[in-house]
Amino acid sequence: VQLQASGGGLVQPGGSLTLSCVASGRIFSIKKMGWYRQAPGNERELVAEIIRGGTINYGASVRGRFTVSGDIAKKTVYLQMNSVSPEDTGVYYCVADLLEQSATGIGLIDQLAWGQGTQVTVSS
Repeated sequence: VQLQASGGGLVQPGGSLTLSCVASGRIFSIKKMGWYRQAPGNERELVAEIIRGGTINYGASVRGRFTVSGDIAKKTVYLQMNSVSPEDTGVYYCVADLLEQSATGIGLIDQLAWGQGTQVTVSS
C-alpha cells in the first residue's frame, strides 16, 4: 500500500495551501483517511480525518481554518488550509486506516498506512 501526498511548500502567514493524497495498492477497504502533522520537537497530531460513513474530525488547533474533503471509495483525500500561521509549519502525513488484501489473496491485513510526508512551511 502506498499513500502519495502532494501540495506542500512555502506559504505566507494568512495564506492558503491545498494538500492532496491518493492511496494505491492491494486495498480491500478504507475505514478512515486523513492527515496528521509533526512540527519540530513536537509529537504527531491529528489535523483532520474522514471516517467511512461521513464523520469528519478536526484537531482543535485547525478547526474553522482547515477543511478536509475527499472520497474514501476513490481512495483520495484533500486538505484545504486557510488562514495559515507559522504554528502550522511541519511535515504533513497522509494516513489511512485500511484493510489490505494479502499477497496470497487469502485473508485481509488490518493496518494503519502512512505516506512519506510533505513539508509545509509558513513564513514571510
